[in-house]
Amino acid sequence: MDRVSAAFAAMPRELFLPSEVRTRASYDGPLQIGHGQTNSQPRTVEDMLRLLDVRPGQRVLDVGSGSGWTTALLAHLTGVTGRVRGVERVPELVTTGSAALERTGQPWATIEAATDGMLGLPRDAPFDRILVSAGAAKLPETLVNQLDSQGVLVIPVDNVMLRVTRSASGDIARSEHGRYSFVPLID
Repeated sequence: MDRVSAAFAAMPRELFLPSEVRTRASYDGPLQIGHGQTNSQPRTVEDMLRLLDVRPGQRVLDVGSGSGWTTALLAHLTGVTGRVRGVERVPELVTTGSAALERTGQPWATIEAATDGMLGLPRDAPFDRILVSAGAAKLPETLVNQLDSQGVLVIPVDNVMLRVTRSASGDIARSEHGRYSFVPLID
């Protein structure tokens, strides 16, 4: 079993869903988690994680952590030597996502409230990997600036999944990887 499949097996989606939709956890589509937000389609999350290519020991930022599921998956991929920071705009989701994440026994991963008007966690940058689970209208330079050398950012922009990389020399490259729908990114 590859690392992404192992993460999905170790962190089942139903552990991160509200009780009223838990029976639909195997549905390969987005599920409502309240406050106008969704738990993303498993196939989409898998695609994003494969593009992100998280390695053990990396520092990862999860923007729009929602239910906490992607944060938990990322923590499984980084292992105990890594660090995963989730940020979320909706206070109630910070609370429920943090509680679900705590139950996974991965203390190297946390979720905190996002700061109004600020994307990501610039004070804690740089990050080896950044995952954004909300759709942006344009590529946010503020997140690109939080990437470390040889870092990777995966983000849906204008319904197109982008993989943005920073080379060792600091050059930025981007590639497109299909069309996807997401809730809007709020900065």
